[in-house]
Amino acid sequence: MRRQDLHVNALVVGGGIAGMQSALDLADQGYRVALVERQPSIGGKMIALSKVFPTLDCCSCITTPKMSAVAHHENIELLTYCEINEIQENGGGFVAQVTKKPRYVNEADCTGCRQCEYACPIDIPSAFDQNLGAHRAIRVPFSTAVPQKAVLDIDNCLLCGKCEKVCPVGCIDFTQQPQDFTIEAEAIVLATGFELTPTDAKKEYGAGQLRNVIEALTMERFLAPTGPYGHVLRPSDGKEPESIAYVQCAGSRDQTLGIEYCSRVCCMYAIKQAMLLSGALPLADITIYYMDIRTFGKGYEQFYQNARAMGIEFVKGKVARITEDDGQNPIVRVELMDEDSRVVERPHDLVVLSVGMVPGYDPQAIYGIPVAGDGFVDLPLPNITPTVTRRPGIFVTGTAAGPMDIVDSIVMAGAAAAETAAYLEAGRLLSRKLEVSGKVPAELEVAHV
Repeated sequence: MRRQDLHVNALVVGGGIAGMQSALDLADQGYRVALVERQPSIGGKMIALSKVFPTLDCCSCITTPKMSAVAHHENIELLTYCEINEIQENGGGFVAQVTKKPRYVNEADCTGCRQCEYACPIDIPSAFDQNLGAHRAIRVPFSTAVPQKAVLDIDNCLLCGKCEKVCPVGCIDFTQQPQDFTIEAEAIVLATGFELTPTDAKKEYGAGQLRNVIEALTMERFLAPTGPYGHVLRPSDGKEPESIAYVQCAGSRDQTLGIEYCSRVCCMYAIKQAMLLSGALPLADITIYYMDIRTFGKGYEQFYQNARAMGIEFVKGKVARITEDDGQNPIVRVELMDEDSRVVERPHDLVVLSVGMVPGYDPQAIYGIPVAGDGFVDLPLPNITPTVTRRPGIFVTGTAAGPMDIVDSIVMAGAAAAETAAYLEAGRLLSRKLEVSGKVPAELEVAHV
């Protein structure tokens, strides 16, 4: 089935905080924008977090208004649950071949009432809650999802028809098929985000087999008000942990993983989570094992000092391995970086791995953009134009360009929107000059290329 094709000024790929900000900045300038997101809802990784550092503001309180603004902006066409299959050049712009995946729900009619969700008899693990919670086979993706439209997991559906019977507007459609369409755009902004280093990447740290060794995003869901338990509990037995440890550089600065770079945010999010845990579990002992603490942003060093003053223990050392005892309590073997370089083993109830950032997407095949040695988008002039790629008309923002925090992602999104707007205006001026004189001024040709 084919749906109507779109013609826009700019195509933004990715609906995380960077993609949303770029789309809003361009739309506010009067440009027509198509925002394509492969998930059923926009919001990206940020909507799943608890609070931001160093202000400890609510992540949802920051992200949800952005999501709503994108959905209701007159200059933005929001396209969720869509995949871009191919990009071709078309004169002065691009043509994107897009497939909209079936929700098995008529989006135009769905009101987000969740009656289908309440009637569904099937529970499946929730990826949004790191598979610790559960959701129904048909559901609105999460409480603050945008759009508030249900999506059906057809692979886990019994086709019992209960959702269809209770739907007040009759929008369930088990026969729905993928829809192919094209988007014509003069410029493209890539905001494809990041993924986390897998928890099972290092066999020395349990390789994902130790149940009480978790990654930082799992702890974010424990701490979030909308989390799976509403409290911090050990995954193995539901016990409230009395001793929690963080292992820094568990997925960065590691040649054995092929990730030699620093992911920048790991120190800060570990400190943030430790401070939040001190409030959620006042009697718990919290330890952070680190090689270096990197507090690179405004107010970050003071944030770190505040954590030390709260009683959080910072241990400078290299964690060699993590094992467990008969009670599934993790045991951290660490070489202390002190005068004696002692090796000690310390037991904890719960260990959190501060995993790093890896590229969320490889743009080479579809967008024809080279990547650097670290896998992130290669930038020809990162210190001058950090959003301009090696292909004219295609720009990059957020963690698609490299590891960065939320503040830098938002700033870079504005830079990407500014570069895109300048490119669009140069193209329009070029066209007008051609119409008038039939000759391209050298300065305009350079600006557009």
